[in-house]
Amino acid sequence: MVSSILSHLLLLASITPGASLSVTVFGGTGFAGSRVCKLLVNGGADVTSVSKSGTPPKWCAQEDWTKDVQWKSADLLSADDASLDLAVGSPEAVVSCVGVVGTDPDVLRRGNGDANAAAFDSSKRGGRLRRAAYVSVGSEVDACRENWLPEFFGGYFDGKIIAEKAAIDAVGGDAKRVCLVKPTFIYGGADFGLLPPRVNFEYGAGVEELLMLPPLRFLADNTPGLIKVALRPPVCVDSVA
Repeated sequence: MVSSILSHLLLLASITPGASLSVTVFGGTGFAGSRVCKLLVNGGADVTSVSKSGTPPKWCAQEDWTKDVQWKSADLLSADDASLDLAVGSPEAVVSCVGVVGTDPDVLRRGNGDANAAAFDSSKRGGRLRRAAYVSVGSEVDACRENWLPEFFGGYFDGKIIAEKAAIDAVGGDAKRVCLVKPTFIYGGADFGLLPPRVNFEYGAGVEELLMLPPLRFLADNTPGLIKVALRPPVCVDSVA
């Protein structure tokens, strides 16, 4: 199955047959971003990853495809425009998997909003940007903002709104050229994690299969707030990518 982000970018590649699609992935060393890089390389794209570390993550460091990625280091919140533009280059398409979790609303707003705004702005300055993709947050999670979640989560959702707007602005305001992926809970890989919360592939796949059963889907459709979110099947990171 062709993944959501990759299928969006393949539309652009089909317009320019015979040429490698130039794609910059923000957060390309992270959980979802590194999988995006792998799929793009396997799809024939010319891939640059921009992240704080600038090195491939441990899970794939020895895999051959990593040699076909330009791993660049840049801090989206502190780099000046010239330094950031040098790392980002002049991509035809960009994917941002940048995001943070925590309890400080300002950190959440900056890490999810300002960081992505800087990334998309730099991509636009490259002069060749035609498509963008961004991993945001599920609408059902967003619907819990007012009555179900602590107040500090406001910074998280505000940041996501800033990022989505920046992605659309980067491609001239044409929302049809932006792929907004909005999962609820993402699982995958070999490890469990706490910050951010993460379960491995085997466990997550079992939960997904269970929550796909018709009685549980019916229950999720007819319950409110976080109960609804908790009953929705989680999404495999490979499907997100």
